[in-house]
Amino acid sequence: MSTPSPTTPTTGRDEPVGLTVHSLPEVGVDEGQRTRTGRWKLLLVLLVCASPVILSYFTYFVIRPEGRTNYATLITPTPEASREWPEFSMKDPQGQAVRARDLRGQWILVAVAPSACDAACEDRLFMQRQLREMTGRERERLDKVWLVTDDGAIKPELAQALLGTPGMRILRVDRAAVAAWLQPEAGAALEDHLYLVDPMGQWMMRAPVKTEPAKFKKDLERLLKASQFWDQAGRPEGR
Repeated sequence: MSTPSPTTPTTGRDEPVGLTVHSLPEVGVDEGQRTRTGRWKLLLVLLVCASPVILSYFTYFVIRPEGRTNYATLITPTPEASREWPEFSMKDPQGQAVRARDLRGQWILVAVAPSACDAACEDRLFMQRQLREMTGRERERLDKVWLVTDDGAIKPELAQALLGTPGMRILRVDRAAVAAWLQPEAGAALEDHLYLVDPMGQWMMRAPVKTEPAKFKKDLERLLKASQFWDQAGRPEGR
């Protein structure tokens, strides 16, 4: 009877050789290049986020198939003056503080006047209300604000009539703070205009002193139409 031969030890030659490749540390990477690349990426993200607004403004002010110019004055930001609604002090009729960022998310028609609202002031507030209603089904995207520039008493019947209409707010402010933001046309007073603020909180249009509602309405309609794919009625939840 033959004796079985001992088992031949495995030498590993018949097995595939496994190698693990480790990445080598980067050598000589230009930190300045990394910074520049990061800045370009950040700029690209900001551009993507802002593109809906830019596109809607481009559609309204540049393409304009009908070839018409805007009736109201277009306001553009400058390095010397920001057009964003500043965080100056504002209070509602109950004395509660209101922040500028709480008003974002809607187009806003702004009127400025003291509490002793005269006949011209009342006409402007009436026009403000009518312009909103004239935009038809898009009116839910347009709010109204009266910035009252002193601490005087508002006529109860006027306050009741205004606050009884949809989308209306009365806010107490310091006139000097408003004048540092909104600017009338040459030779006019701050209180002589209606001002339009976009949903991003940027003042972007000023109606003429003697506004023709039908003409200004066309500006509003074109803006609302151009922005309808990114701007919806109502403010974001929590505002």
